[in-house]
Amino acid sequence: MPEGDTVWLTARRLHRALAGRVLTLADLRVPQHATADLRGQTVKEIVSRGKHLLLRTSEDLTLHTHLGMDGTWRILHAGRTVPGPGDHRVRVVLGNTEWVAIGSLLRVVELLPSGREETAVGHLGPDLLGPDWDPDEAVRRLTEAPDEAIGDALLDQRNLAGIGNLYKAELLFLRGVHPWTPVSDVKDIDRMVRLARQLLWTNREHPEQSTTGDLRRGRSHWVYGRGGEACRRCATLVARGEQGPAGRQRVTFWCPTCQPERLDRR
Repeated sequence: MPEGDTVWLTARRLHRALAGRVLTLADLRVPQHATADLRGQTVKEIVSRGKHLLLRTSEDLTLHTHLGMDGTWRILHAGRTVPGPGDHRVRVVLGNTEWVAIGSLLRVVELLPSGREETAVGHLGPDLLGPDWDPDEAVRRLTEAPDEAIGDALLDQRNLAGIGNLYKAELLFLRGVHPWTPVSDVKDIDRMVRLARQLLWTNREHPEQSTTGDLRRGRSHWVYGRGGEACRRCATLVARGEQGPAGRQRVTFWCPTCQPERLDRR
């Protein structure tokens, strides 16, 4: 699933192509909004909120979308061929006289009054890349459930918005914390929160996500996606496992030496 920095960059690119321009093409290919017509409205702005995208128009409407696991937005020059209704991957097509934006495989497509945006994103914690970022509030929310595994707590968007599986694994490695460590046993959780912000902020301007400082292929991550390979610090084989509630488990990676497990873990 795209993480907060990827969504932030997507919002920025959409904003450059659509903001301040009148929509001449607007096709919402989802049943609940199939008859909605946004043509003639001016796009005021496109912003990210955690992993969510909010497109606001001059008529005080907001198009709320979420990429989910496989969603993408493509931006084409106006005049290029747009996929027809037979392409069931396409959920949204928006265009002006210069650009066309195509949203495919979007998990969420919702049109609502801008005054009701909180119904869509009000549950989210402080946005790591947003103007509402508040590290103290993020720490407070994380520590409200002291017995929860830190790996699960970091992925809970109600605590802080923007961290996905990649940054969870990399952040825990950099802080030397095992994914199943209870939140109450994590030392200096405020430093972990600030490091999370630093990682996403550093990567927000480009599609490649590096936590090692090296953007070269195969060298950008410490443990994520490297199960069975040697740890870059100690040469121990990186472990791979499933974490999370039943039915919503996600793969995670860690170094058994650099991130020692609690012996009394149940």
